[in-house]
Amino acid sequence: MMMTLYDCATAPSPRRARLLLAAKGIAHETVQIDLRAGEQLAEAFRKINPQCTVPALRTEEGDVLIDNAGIAAYLEARYPEKPMLGTTPQDKADIASWHWRAEFEGLMPIGEVMRNTSPAMVNRALPGPINYPQIAQLAERGLARLERFFLTLNERLEGRTFVAADHLSLADITAVVAVDFARIVKVRPDERHPHLMRWREKMAEMPWMSL
Repeated sequence: MMMTLYDCATAPSPRRARLLLAAKGIAHETVQIDLRAGEQLAEAFRKINPQCTVPALRTEEGDVLIDNAGIAAYLEARYPEKPMLGTTPQDKADIASWHWRAEFEGLMPIGEVMRNTSPAMVNRALPGPINYPQIAQLAERGLARLERFFLTLNERLEGRTFVAADHLSLADITAVVAVDFARIVKVRPDERHPHLMRWREKMAEMPWMSL
């Protein structure tokens, strides 16, 4: 059985899985789930992923992994070549730490802004099967957190080629996704972030990074 990624081409979370698969060169099939049309909430997809979120990955063994954490752990163990989670204890710790920061300090604030301001997401302030109301103050906090993250990432990248360790890793992938998706809330790297901008240009040299 070939691996199947349940994806959405316009969303940041499945892009993380898509880029990880591409970085490792893993062949797979793709099924697009239309989030704007609410396809993730339909009964057909609920049978695949009751959490109603993408990405989801059907493995070669037939199991379905329903979040990026599980997908990354599985792919690294199943396909250890081109390691993306580190090989030495120090590198594993460094990558895990910066991957978490890119997610918590980068992607989560973007979600706070977008989901708590978009008219299309009234009562959909969190992904998943349960409806939650928007909270305007979370959007204000999210924007401040995101701007701080850009400064933090810029400081981290001074004199560095990669976000963590000395090779491309999952930390770079998640950071790229966060930096790129920040445009949805009108935050972009500028003259305050020269190291971040240099790093993003370097990442763009990998053709699969545009997926």
